[in-house]
Amino acid sequence: MLKVRSRQRGERQYGRQAEEGRVFVVNEGDAAFQINLSDYLDTGLFLDQRLVRAQLRDLAAGRAFLNLFGYTGTATVAAARGGAVGSLTLDLSATYLDWARRNFKLNGLDLRDHQLLRADCLQWLAERGRGARRFGLVYLAPPTFSNSKRMGASTFDVQRDHAALIRTTVELLEPGGVLVFTAARRGFRIDHDALAGLRLADLSQATLPPDFARRAHSHPRVAHRAPAVRRGARCREGAARAASSSTDPRRG
Repeated sequence: MLKVRSRQRGERQYGRQAEEGRVFVVNEGDAAFQINLSDYLDTGLFLDQRLVRAQLRDLAAGRAFLNLFGYTGTATVAAARGGAVGSLTLDLSATYLDWARRNFKLNGLDLRDHQLLRADCLQWLAERGRGARRFGLVYLAPPTFSNSKRMGASTFDVQRDHAALIRTTVELLEPGGVLVFTAARRGFRIDHDALAGLRLADLSQATLPPDFARRAHSHPRVAHRAPAVRRGARCREGAARAASSSTDPRRG
């Protein structure tokens, strides 16, 4: 089966390409995910992300989890399996949110605790204020590029716009919370100057499956831990985290 990726406009970025219905359920550890091998450009599960999902699982215990650009919700399933106390998963595509809902049901997630929201993530982030809900763990996995008319800006380019996006998103972290950001653009480079003040570390090798080792050099994944605040004490900055990412523009 051969599929070719190219830039698309509007709904064509996420639309159905066939009606063959080659749908299967696969397991990743104790999690179950639905994949579709025929009808969409992507299958619903990014294999090169499996160690990142494992990392999110390890970080999730006792935290509220936010999954931005959530795709089919596989990262949310991982966080829930790791003990996340609740979650919010956002995506612009109703198709992918329905797919995420099926993944949640496959794994016994209570939709009252693990909410799904159809929204333009950029617009949603721009409208969040200081009084907005805070999260202990945030997974930020934007597309490489988008020119959908429903996006708040005319275009989104992850290389050009990632620093502003990260800075907006870290405002949603609770004290001690962790943000994990993935970039899927070949040759992507983190803008360290624009992100001055955030402590970044590279965990690329730790989260890159050996069968994707050839991609290690070009796709950074970055995480930041918010300062932990205690009464009567100064803020303390925890460790930041990072990893490598894949060539695919969507995430789960």
